[in-house]
Amino acid sequence: MSRRRAREVALQSLFQLDMNPVEAGSDISEARKAAIDVAVAAMDDDDKLSNKDKAFLAELVNGTADKQEEIDSIISEKSKEWKIARMAGVDRNITRMAVYELKFSQEKLDTNIIINEAVELAKKFGSDDSGRFVNGILGAIARA
Repeated sequence: MSRRRAREVALQSLFQLDMNPVEAGSDISEARKAAIDVAVAAMDDDDKLSNKDKAFLAELVNGTADKQEEIDSIISEKSKEWKIARMAGVDRNITRMAVYELKFSQEKLDTNIIINEAVELAKKFGSDDSGRFVNGILGAIARA
């Protein structure tokens, strides 16, 4: 499995967590694990996750969720016309995940690779305008 596929599964997990917030008093790590398990179970049988892919997937989901408040603040600074809550769920979670990779990930990838991967996810899972929307926000963040 490629990193792109790991990002797709991470996006599905983050989207699920975003649309179904963890109730107060619930185990957050269990909710995250369950979201990952559901997304992995939905994969084609031919798509197998290597241990490296599983670690990358878990880092994306847990890191993005752990840093969500900081990430949302960064996004809000650059998307003044769009409040986080008003963004389409797919666009919001793709952007969050990409900002995590840009700003907080232990593994530093080239900025253009991160933005390109996010735009490709937006084109695949979002609306017709999602790619441009995600690219605009991430480009502004990268230039800052």
